[in-house]
Amino acid sequence: MTLLSWITNIKKSSRQYLVFTIDFVCIIVALLLAYLFRTDFDLHNSIWDGFTHTLLTVMATKPLVFYFSRMYRSMWRYASIAETLVLVKTVSIASLAAICALVLSGEFNHFSRVIFLLDWGFLCALTGGSRFIWRFYLERQVHANTSDALPTLIIGAGDAGCLLLDSIRRHPKPPYRIVGFIDDDPVKQGMFLKGTPVLGNTHDLPSLVLSHEVKLAILAIPSAGLSRIRDVIRRCQTAKISFKILPQIKDLVHGEVEFSQIKEVELEDLLGREPAVLDMAAISSYLAGKRVMVTGAAGSIGSEICRQIARFNPAKLIIFDNAETPLYHIEKELRGQHPGLHLIPLLGDVRARRRLETVFEEFLPQVVFHAAAYKHVPLVEYNPLEAANNNIRGTAILAETADRFGVSDFVMVSTDKAVNPTNVMGCTKRIAELFVQGLSQQSRTKFATVRFGNVLGSQGSVIPLFKEQIRRGGPVTITDPAITRYFMTIPEASQLVLQAGCLGRGGEIFVLEMGEPVLILDLAEELIRLSGLEPNKDIKITFTGLRPGEKLYEELTTDRESVQRTSHEKIMVLTPTPLNFSEICTELENIFAGVIAADICLVMEAMHRLVPEFVSNHHFGETAPITFRRLRPDLFPEERRHCKEIGL
Repeated sequence: MTLLSWITNIKKSSRQYLVFTIDFVCIIVALLLAYLFRTDFDLHNSIWDGFTHTLLTVMATKPLVFYFSRMYRSMWRYASIAETLVLVKTVSIASLAAICALVLSGEFNHFSRVIFLLDWGFLCALTGGSRFIWRFYLERQVHANTSDALPTLIIGAGDAGCLLLDSIRRHPKPPYRIVGFIDDDPVKQGMFLKGTPVLGNTHDLPSLVLSHEVKLAILAIPSAGLSRIRDVIRRCQTAKISFKILPQIKDLVHGEVEFSQIKEVELEDLLGREPAVLDMAAISSYLAGKRVMVTGAAGSIGSEICRQIARFNPAKLIIFDNAETPLYHIEKELRGQHPGLHLIPLLGDVRARRRLETVFEEFLPQVVFHAAAYKHVPLVEYNPLEAANNNIRGTAILAETADRFGVSDFVMVSTDKAVNPTNVMGCTKRIAELFVQGLSQQSRTKFATVRFGNVLGSQGSVIPLFKEQIRRGGPVTITDPAITRYFMTIPEASQLVLQAGCLGRGGEIFVLEMGEPVLILDLAEELIRLSGLEPNKDIKITFTGLRPGEKLYEELTTDRESVQRTSHEKIMVLTPTPLNFSEICTELENIFAGVIAADICLVMEAMHRLVPEFVSNHHFGETAPITFRRLRPDLFPEERRHCKEIGL
């Protein structure tokens, strides 16, 4: 058994007594050395006459001060300047206590003052030295345990890189053996950071990989911009080396760096955007101490909105969803991260008016975020009645209930697919926008809508699909080589939804600045490369054709809508357009009647009248559901005759 394993196996209290015993010996040795140096190692000098009495006094006072100090509550394996200052402070107090004891005993007048200066210095050196010898031994053991670890370069010889190196060295058996740093700062070239050399810059990666047999690079530049990260990753790919990354500063817990935070590079790291700057004071005044309700709280956007709201200390957070298991998971997560949060998880459906009324009666929400919706375009194309029932009727019932119970603010999450819709999902969301906008004209509730595009990593998005296809060895399927989409991260979208809620005065449709559209083909190729493979060499890419209701590109505004800037650079507002709310309500009654009667023709006709720009494009073939066969009898003549025969 090694010394390290033997000491590690000792109980914590026993280890503290072991350190105390070592310090006790150091106290004796320090005084002895002080006498020896004061007398030039002359044991017959008269100064030695009071040594015994002084030693007994020191042994009675200094260990007592040590015992009640903070020294034995510090973990010297992670010691820093703060722990060193505690040690020096404790030694100084112990020395003063010993001097006071000698003064009270009347022996101080016969005593050389220089001895106590020497004793103080020796005791600082011995107690501090014993601790740093132990730390040095631990780090040597770590180096000995890294023989089988992965030869690794840290890219970034700054604060994060330094903390990462410390974290790796503290681990008893680290998975990485750091051979050096890489940094593009010319001042750092050839320097050493904690004994580890800065070997070069990112241009030197290929040669350094060969000369040091490096297998992995860790990007430790959390403050770097996205363009910088993309450039470094490209260089790692060119050097044919694996790479991982530390999270950005905003994602580091308390700004601390631990090697356990090292993660694989995700698409979000390459396609994400610069973090949004939020008006935290405005959001806090809007949410802090309020009763807040989120519908669709278990979904991708809804759950992230809940996470963001929880940061602002609402009086109550009511999370409402009809999916039991996902609701359980978000409830468990929020309770774990915010123990003091007054959280109310409620199962329910926004289409159930009486259920909503009981919720509003009991909990009286002041702010409502409506994120509940059917959103998967091809699936909704096959189920238009359910989409109309949920996205239109559910929104109308919720908005009317919020109006009736005097909710202060109501924010609905919409989609860019509501613009010039070519699919049922987009059309239902556009009609929901119209109803909310129209209701705001006669309500005290401030209704607002926030419209944005796709979010990275949402449930059912192309990214999980592509990852699964890559895992299976391909092919990766894309509908069209020219198809593009807007993307933003779920946290950014959710944060901007909260920010837009602050800006609402009633009836606005806010549009989030989505940046440049992303070519889905580029996205697929990037994912393949992140997996260490080559597109169309290791993983084939195939094109399947546009799915029902799908567009080549998305839009954020129609030709009739003009955009104005708001006080936030990433949030725009559409200029209001005149609405006839009574006509909207009349057509909604037709839609609701069609939903109840399962009459898809009635529903689709009313939807076309409300949204004239809606271009329906149902081409399903033999697998089309019976509702579409009724809608398109020209496509299904045999089925139509059969329906007549059986009375359908």
